[in-house]
Amino acid sequence: MAEGVLLITGASRGIGAATAILAGRAGYHVVVNYVGNQAAAETVAGTIASAGGRASVVQGDVGSEADILRMFAHADAQGRLAGLVNNAGVVDLSARVDEMSLERLERMMRINIIGSIVCAREAVKRLSTMHGGEGGGIVNLSSAAAKLGAPANYVDYASAKGAIDTFTVGLAKEVAAEGIRVNAIRPGIIATDIHASGGQPDRVAEMEASLPMKRAGTAEECAKAILWLLSDEASYTTGAILDVSGARAILP
Repeated sequence: MAEGVLLITGASRGIGAATAILAGRAGYHVVVNYVGNQAAAETVAGTIASAGGRASVVQGDVGSEADILRMFAHADAQGRLAGLVNNAGVVDLSARVDEMSLERLERMMRINIIGSIVCAREAVKRLSTMHGGEGGGIVNLSSAAAKLGAPANYVDYASAKGAIDTFTVGLAKEVAAEGIRVNAIRPGIIATDIHASGGQPDRVAEMEASLPMKRAGTAEECAKAILWLLSDEASYTTGAILDVSGARAILP
């Protein structure tokens, strides 16, 4: 059984919620972070508790350093940090690059890149043996868009996830000797409500026939990959970016 506290950002829905529920079953004390939907976060925590697990809820926007510091202070109060899942992220309405405002670009990069790096910074301070920690795992959320580019849709989001790929590799090498493993998963088309938040609520249904496996992936399939990367079974895996895309992210 896993031990310690696992902080999952954006864990009130989608991949984050599925990961939180599996992590609770695995034995972690799960810190369920949310930005706006407290009821959904409480439902996730309640699901974990009803199965005999441990969970707590903390509000915070990963686009705010002050919120991130408060989230980690909450996690500290629950016990020893064992890991971080950098799941929180945003998309926007489909647009060409020549239609994107500076406000949109700054929001995209602040939440999807800077927020993940600042969260990882705080995790390293707690996990690194150089800082007196006992080691642990960090899993970042990338996207198949990082390989495919998402033209005429959201090149800005794809670019942000490309940065996450680079960050994953660089941080993994930086802390490999300090007991920390840093990996990422690169989901493809996953049946979650992130598509609706980007103005495309029917995107999964519209794309399924064109996908290599003729179906979208599930949040639970992504969560299982994340839990494996955090587990001792992946003890010699760091700097890896695991495609969970049903072959969609395989380039010709």
